[in-house]
Order: sequence, then C-alpha cells, then structure tokens
Amino acid sequence: MASILSVRNLEKFYGTKQVLSNINLEIEPGQIIGYIGPNGAGKSTTVKILTGIIPEYSGTITIFGKDLKANSIEIKRKLGFIPELAELYDLLTPKEYLQFVGKLHHLDDDIIENRAKKMLDSFGILANYDQRMDSFSKGMRQKVLLTSGLIHNPDIVFMDEPLSGLDANAVILFKELLQALKQEGKTIFYCSHMMDVVEKVSDRIILINDGTIVADGTIAELKNGEDVSLEHIFARLTNRGHNTLTADDLTAVLRDSINPGNSL
Repeated sequence: MASILSVRNLEKFYGTKQVLSNINLEIEPGQIIGYIGPNGAGKSTTVKILTGIIPEYSGTITIFGKDLKANSIEIKRKLGFIPELAELYDLLTPKEYLQFVGKLHHLDDDIIENRAKKMLDSFGILANYDQRMDSFSKGMRQKVLLTSGLIHNPDIVFMDEPLSGLDANAVILFKELLQALKQEGKTIFYCSHMMDVVEKVSDRIILINDGTIVADGTIAELKNGEDVSLEHIFARLTNRGHNTLTADDLTAVLRDSINPGNSL
C-alpha cells in the first residue's frame, strides 16, 4: 500500500540548536500512529512541520503524493490539527467559532451546524452551544477544539495531547472515536504522554528522543517477547536510568529536609 505521508531526512534547527535529526517515516492510510517521547524530544515540532505551521525545515515531506512545501494550502485542506493548547476566541460562542472554522474549509452552513451540534452533543456540551467561551473550563474548551479539528472530515488528523482536561466519559468517547475514524480509513498521528492510552489505541508506536527516532514498531515488536509495559520501554529507551534521584530518594528528601519556614 502506498504511503499517505512520507518523511525523508527531516531536520530542524532553532538557531544553532538542532531539535530534529534525520527523521524518516512512511505512514500508510488507516493507521493510528502513537508518536511519543520526553518533553523537548521534538514531538510538537514534528507535528507543526507536518501540518505546515512551521515551513522552515530541511528534508522532504510528501503528503497525499505531493510535496508539502509546494502544495501547502491544498494539503492543509485535508488535514486536521488538535493541539494541546490553542487560543480560542473567547468572546465567541461554540456556534460562532465552529461556523468560522467551517467556513475556512468552505463548508455549507447546514453541514457546519449539523456536524457541530452532533459532536458537541456527544461530548455533553450542546447546552453551551450559544454560550460565550470566556466562561468555559479547560475540558469544555478542549471539546470545542476536538470538534473544530474534525468538522471538515480530514483524511489525516494530527493530535498533540488531545485528552488534556477531558473528563473520564469524554476520554472513553475519544478512544471510540479514534477506532471509528480508523475504520473509515483516516490516518491518526497521535502525540501523548499517556502511555496506557497510546499502548491501547496505536497500531504503531514511534518513540523519539533528543530529536531522533529510537524505536518504531507495533507494541508487540517493541516488547520483543518481554512482559513489560510501554512505560517500561519508554523509560529504558529515553535513559531515565540516568536520573540522579529515584522516587524513593525524592520522598526521603521530603521526609528528612527541614523547612525553616515551618519551624517554631
């Protein structure tokens, strides 16, 4: 099967600091890709490059068989992006915001309203459809953000910590939604620190550390016959063993240290 997304020799510098080094990927349609790594490993930078938000990079990126730099606008129409943090227009209602996003994708008004209402109803916030978002909780904002990233029915969806702030019921619905999107042939590029979710939903897991891919395969391939969790694999491959203090060390520090501010 032909790749829907191909990355060749991707590198990215911020000044003299290299944040991505020789990233190579071939991703087929209908896969859920778990893209994981420590803070600062280069996950968000990768996603922002692949979605066209960061246009300066070296290497070649082909999406839908077309070069990203040469066909950025055309490709973006078929992409969805759900970031961890996004600036919603607080003075707008979900209705107004989703109409704005839908219009950017040239959707008809009735399609926008139908999709927006059904998705927000599923997330349990349809009652807030005409309420200004400056009073919304983080979880409510995230539900609007999830809806905005999917409302145009994209072929590839990039998600960067999409579960941030969601309640348990919304997380369950989100997992079901991922599987439904996969069944429709959508490709999901999913960044998260929630190892248990990544392990359960991903067809393939890519682990990046210090800007370089250090593991790429199914969870069974990464375990390689060992009875270990993805958290264990993650810790081993990202050099957690080099940390100065263990959890026991840290609790000992808290237990034995004297806080002058609490002395009588």
